[in-house]
Amino acid sequence: MKITDWPAAERPREKLLQQGAQALSDAELLAIFLRTGMQGVSAVDLARQLLTAFGSLRAILDADFEGFTSHAGLGMAKFAQLQAVLEMARRHLGEQLEREDAFANPTATRNFLSARLRDCHREVFACLYLDSQHRLIRYQPHFYGTIDSASVYPRELVKTAIEYNAAAVILAHNHPSGVAEPSQADRQITDQVRKAMSLIDVRVLDHMVVGDSEVVSFAERGWL
Repeated sequence: MKITDWPAAERPREKLLQQGAQALSDAELLAIFLRTGMQGVSAVDLARQLLTAFGSLRAILDADFEGFTSHAGLGMAKFAQLQAVLEMARRHLGEQLEREDAFANPTATRNFLSARLRDCHREVFACLYLDSQHRLIRYQPHFYGTIDSASVYPRELVKTAIEYNAAAVILAHNHPSGVAEPSQADRQITDQVRKAMSLIDVRVLDHMVVGDSEVVSFAERGWL
């Protein structure tokens, strides 16, 4: 049976419009993205097949070009469409921080950094440069390391803070292992950066460590 033959309340698009996107299952959300199924297979059934094949919705969203397009019903156009949707979501989160006080909205900050860093396969050390109202001026990845560590140079962060005329910064990096618990080295580099930034009157508001399902805040732990 085609989706158009289903009762209106059960069709994913109509259900979304009536109840909101949060009311839909992963398969229903994916079906709206797919728009069409294949011969003899509805968009919802195709979505369920893909969820089974990939293992989860996140795995589909994180798949590279080869992995994504290797499945029936997913081609180059769909991959490009998905990447555009994901990038729009990242930019939307960034615009939230441009309008709001990033330090006063830790949820938005966590969501933004998680979207940027969670799925990186090597360690990335980045910085949020903020104005005097703690609104985002620029998100800047700075240093890239192996899966275990990254070399961080405080002088480079200071140079960039001056360039952007930043009043404050939030440091961030990911743990590709998926475990967000900060290491002793993380605490040491945070102290080094904080001391370097103090020389130019720029505050280090926080250092957030991004793991697979958690973002740990140094400020919330009282380490800053």
